[in-house]
Parts: sequence; C-alpha cells; structure tokens
Amino acid sequence: CMLLEKLTEQTGLDRMLQKCFPEIHTAILSMVYFIVQKGLPLAHCEPWSVGHLHPHGDLLISQRISELLPRITENARQQFLSLWLNKLLEKDYLCYDITSVSSYTENNEYVKYGYNRDKEALPQINLAMLFGQNSRLPAYYRRMPGNITDVATLKTTMQSLDFLGAAGMHFVLDRGFYSEQNVDELFLRRHKFTIAVPSGRKWLEKIIERYYETIQSPANYLQLDDNESLFVQTVLHKWGKDGKRSYLHIYYNAMQAAGEFDRFTGELLKYKEELASGRRVKEHEEYYQRYFILKETPKRGLQISFNDEEIQRNRKRYAGFFCIMSNAIKDPLTALRVYRAKDAVENSFDDLKNHLDMKRLRIHSSAAMDARLFLQFLALIYISQIRNVIQEDKILRNLTVREVMEDMETLVQIRYSHRYGQLYTETNPIQRKIMEAFGVAIPT
Repeated sequence: CMLLEKLTEQTGLDRMLQKCFPEIHTAILSMVYFIVQKGLPLAHCEPWSVGHLHPHGDLLISQRISELLPRITENARQQFLSLWLNKLLEKDYLCYDITSVSSYTENNEYVKYGYNRDKEALPQINLAMLFGQNSRLPAYYRRMPGNITDVATLKTTMQSLDFLGAAGMHFVLDRGFYSEQNVDELFLRRHKFTIAVPSGRKWLEKIIERYYETIQSPANYLQLDDNESLFVQTVLHKWGKDGKRSYLHIYYNAMQAAGEFDRFTGELLKYKEELASGRRVKEHEEYYQRYFILKETPKRGLQISFNDEEIQRNRKRYAGFFCIMSNAIKDPLTALRVYRAKDAVENSFDDLKNHLDMKRLRIHSSAAMDARLFLQFLALIYISQIRNVIQEDKILRNLTVREVMEDMETLVQIRYSHRYGQLYTETNPIQRKIMEAFGVAIPT
C-alpha cells in the first residue's frame, strides 16, 4: 500500500479521480490496488480488503462492489481520460494499437466474432489503446465491437480525442492502420504521424523503382548494431492533391528479403480466404485485383487463382524493402527507432491479459464491462510505472511486477488497541532496495 500510495502521489491519479468521482474515488483506488496486487477477479476483493491497508479503509464486499460499478459513469470516465491524456501529451509520441479480448458472455452487444489475435474460436471485444513512448504509460483506451477491423478504427478514435480536447498529437502506427483515408484524416486534423506503409501499393513501388539500383550504395549504408545493418534512402514526398509535405524513409535489408516474402505469401493466403468466403475488405481491393485472377461461371461459380507473374515480380523487386512515412521526422534512424518503440503497446496488452486478469471477459452487461475496463486501465498505469522504476535499477530489473508485489506483502503494520502509533515488522534487504528505488520511507 505504501508503494502504491507513492505512485498515486507521483502520477496525480488521486487528484484526478477525486475531481471526476468525488464520492467514490477512494473505493475506486482500493479496487485498483487489489487488481494490481493480486490480478484476480473483483469477487476475491473482500478477504483482501480485510487484511490490507487501502485508501477506502472499509470492507469491499461483493454487493458493495456491484453497487459501485454503475457509479463509474461514462461521462466521468471521459472526463478522467481527458485530464490524464493531456497530462501525458507534452512532447510525447503516442503509439496506437488494438487487441482483442475473448469472452464467454452472452447478451453483450459489443461481444462479436472477428479477427482474434489470440487465435481463439471465441467472440470478443476489441480494445484500442494509446501508449506514451517517453512516459512509457498508457494514455487512452477505447472499447469497440469485436467485429471492427483495425484500419476502420482510427478515424473514430481521432474524433473521440478531439472531443476530449486533445490536439496536435504524434501517432505511431503499424502498417495495419495504413489507408489513404487514414493518412488524409491525419493531415486534415493536423496530427503528426509516423506510419509503416505496406508493400504492394503502386504509388510506393514507383518510388522504390526509382531507387532500386542505387539504394545499396555505401553512401546509404546504416549500421544499427552488431546484428543489423540497413541501406536507407529518404525521399521528400508530396501527399495527395494538395501536396502535403511528408518524408518517406525507404529501408532495404537483404537478410530479411526471404522472410519478407514469407510474410507476403501469408497475406496473399488471407486475401484468398476473404475472396472465397465473400467477406471482401474494402482496403484490400487493390490486392485482389493485382494478385488474383477471378473468373465467375454459371456452373462452377467464383474461381480464384493466383496471378503468379505479378507475384513473382513483387518477390524479385520488392522483397527486403520496408517503408516508413512521417510528416514530422526527417531523420530515417530516428523514424525507425520511434516506430520500433511501439512494442511498448504490445507489452501493455500482455500485462492486461496475463497480469491483470483480462484473458477472458466474465461480465455480461456492457455497462458493467465498461466500468471494469476503466479499473483495468487504471491498474495498467500502476503496472507500467512499477516496471519503469524497476527497469532503471540494476538489482531490481530482473524482478517481475508480481514479484515486487509479493516481496512487499510481508511488510506488516501492527496497531495496538488503546495506544497511539503503530509498529512495522522488520524489512529484509530486497524490501529495503524496493523502497529505496520507489522513494518510500516507513513512518516513524
């Protein structure tokens, strides 16, 4: 509790929660403390609340929690997200990504069948998140129906952020979010962005053709580390009819050329499945027309075959190339590092599912689900901040967040009836090291 209270003070979460949830902010903090410490469903919160110090102080029985969750309203949640997002926005890159959370529940309008990232044959919700690269903290989240595709989510997310008063952000986006409409929207809303452009786009291939023969010049050689080297070319690119200024960074890695074609082959098989099932994706139409031969006959129906000539042309000319487009970052090495740092979002999704009990959604109603997701988001802030601290310490960096919680749990406060003050049990060396790293001191 002392450790989590220190983090609460440092992040200012208590003041923000008190402003948005004046009557129940201490109960919210206590439920979040429980999730961070135990990573268990809230049904197990009551025995924990008996034996642990926590902000609310009183027992948190299941009935009390059921009464509290509906009071975590949508309006108050959005007010909090606005305060928290604007606190983190100063000079930070925001990585955007989506994960799916499977569910056994029924009668929840957001639980739908869709592309499941955990390869599970279950319905799901989709959860979008923005994560600050510099702060290494989650900044914003939004839940969506499970059958929404990644590329279709970005515009609505930007609209939501506009309503929260967050302007002038720098988005870092995977190739799964690339579309001409999304790039147009980013320019329209005057956001900065750094996005990977998927191969197979004709406009991109025309530019690669221009530099295909010269990119492997020693002048373009870039040694990243002992295991990786690249050839790099940066092009000033005018986007769209208005010629919006952007930088296209072209990277070539001969060692990855074979692996790139394997990935490309996997995408082609996915596109073929979309065609065969009749579930065509608008953003994939260019690939359908280019890499497949489609024939429709009255007897045999739709016949799908690969356009091998065009596929082999892609393999010979474009394997090993990858491109990052940015309207803010001119230096290709900086653009690459910023783009690769988006893995922090994947780590946060892993924390949500494995550390914070979100591998499965067990809540039936959408209202209760939204309140529970908000608690999970708050808990993820603490988990991320704990990891930030221990990774900076040579001794603690090998500990997991769960191990830090378990090591601190044996420190006990003892109060005697009819006497002032309290005693604390002895601290062991690892507890003293943890408390030193987090700036926590035992009251005397």
